[in-house]
This record gives sequence, C-alpha cells and structure tokens, in this order.
Amino acid sequence: MLHEYRDIISKLKVENAHFAKIFEKHNELDDKIKEVEEGREHMDQLELETLKKEKLRLKDEAYTMILQYKKEHNL
Repeated sequence: MLHEYRDIISKLKVENAHFAKIFEKHNELDDKIKEVEEGREHMDQLELETLKKEKLRLKDEAYTMILQYKKEHNL
C-alpha cells in the first residue's frame, strides 16, 4: 500500500498507534480478499465487496494521515 511513501509509513507505524492499526487491518483485508479471489477461500459477492470497500476506506484514511505528516514535516 502506497509504496512511494515507504519512509513516511515506517515512521508513522512507530510514532502513531492508530496509523499502525489502520495499516495492519488494511493488509489483513488485502490478504483475505486475495484468498477469496484466488479461490482458496469462499465468500459471497456482497461480503467480498464489503471487504473491498473497507480496505479502500482504510487506505484513504492512511493516505490522509501520510499527507498530513508530509505537511507537518515540510516533506
């Protein structure tokens, strides 16, 4: 997720517990979605779409926090 911000993400994961939680939950959802899409796990389409929307919401929240960090640190 957001690989171009790798350095900021590393710092935020250490400095901000909420960001770390968001990042971890996003990655968990990403893994679960891949399992379903690759046929290793079964889930109805509505559940899958709900997971995808939650994953996107978390990514948006993390991205907002990254931009705020950049602004506060003049990066």
